[in-house]
Amino acid sequence: MGVAMRGYVGGSDLRAMQELTQRTWTPASAQHIGDLAWGRFMCTADRADWPIALWEDGTRVVAWGWADFPDDLRLQADPAYPELVDEVLTWFDAVADGSPRELNVLDNQVDLREALMSHGYRLRNDPAFFTYHARSLLNLPPPELSKGFVARTVRGLEDLGNRVAVHRNAWDSTRVTEESYRNLMNAWPYRSELDWVIEAPDGEFVANCHIWYDDGNRVGLIEPVGTAPTFRRQGLSRAVCLAALEGLREAGAVMAVVSPRGDEAYPIPQKLYRSMGFQPYARTRTYAKTEPLRRVDSRRSCVNARSTQND
Repeated sequence: MGVAMRGYVGGSDLRAMQELTQRTWTPASAQHIGDLAWGRFMCTADRADWPIALWEDGTRVVAWGWADFPDDLRLQADPAYPELVDEVLTWFDAVADGSPRELNVLDNQVDLREALMSHGYRLRNDPAFFTYHARSLLNLPPPELSKGFVARTVRGLEDLGNRVAVHRNAWDSTRVTEESYRNLMNAWPYRSELDWVIEAPDGEFVANCHIWYDDGNRVGLIEPVGTAPTFRRQGLSRAVCLAALEGLREAGAVMAVVSPRGDEAYPIPQKLYRSMGFQPYARTRTYAKTEPLRRVDSRRSCVNARSTQND
């Protein structure tokens, strides 16, 4: 039958994309199953209407492309199907219809960087980049909190409003809502026992750390972490991360990964993680394509296949 492409149609497709990410994951991977869940559910469906395409061999997804133009294009292909990288990049050209495209790839993804160059992308020396870090879960230092502050896990929907409030306060963002976070809590592989907060003496949530656990590879991804502005520089981000990492170890994980900004303009997060024993292993490079393009044959694209409401 061969490989066939189709558009994304719902939550079961996200799960199939995650299955590819999970079964091909290595410590050098750019993607984690948590990246896909967080990226998909952090916004409500009306704000997450991105073109997404899947390439399937029979019933198994062997490649996917995710196009949030202009600067958040993602792709993954099974190493057994390297030719599909070219097909995903061609699909990006079709749905972009001549508009700019940018991908952030790891410097260790040599084959992907070469493919991007062959498709007309060029390395752009952006001052901002992300650095990927990892650490074993052995010898975790204990969390330290001031009197009256408590580290604990989220208690399901009972804590939904406060959990959303601390995220919005920490990030000064309105993208995450109670609706979107409820969807996230219902998505795989969310676990409430890995969603940690710091509770102040008056009951306010003032810091948070969520970890996505890939139990197949026994690795957790920290995403996201935040502290309310009026409570910063008190060690709360460190404390909530260490509490969450201890919970991750208890769940059976052996490793954690995180990818903060790595440039000098945004130094605090990577200093935080390195103080907890995380070590860098790769960084992102930005490839951009801006010149007008010849229209790609629409029979080979999913221009009209927009993502829809999740299950």
